[in-house]
Amino acid sequence: MADPTMTDPDKYKVIFENDRVRVLEYRDEPGQKTRPHEHPDSVIYTLGSFRRRLIGSGGQAIDVTLTQGEARWLEAQTHSGENIGDTPTHVLFVELKEPTRPGGGASLGPA
Repeated sequence: MADPTMTDPDKYKVIFENDRVRVLEYRDEPGQKTRPHEHPDSVIYTLGSFRRRLIGSGGQAIDVTLTQGEARWLEAQTHSGENIGDTPTHVLFVELKEPTRPGGGASLGPA
């Protein structure tokens, strides 16, 4: 697994972890990009409003705009990202450590 704390340690920080979940804080600035990495099934919570381009492992891109205070389900996926807005990205990821279940729900971006 390409762990985001290893691919982009300047942007991802583990703020809590136990045997069931890991909580990551993510921050970047406009124009910054991430390297390809993986997330297990997760919940994200936005701490600020931002625009991002997510590029899936197959090269498909999706642009997303999220506002402060949103919580969303994120299915397990591999992607890279770019801050395409004019505000910093600041989110929390609550990554689940249990096995992924098929048909788990809607996704924020490309899987």
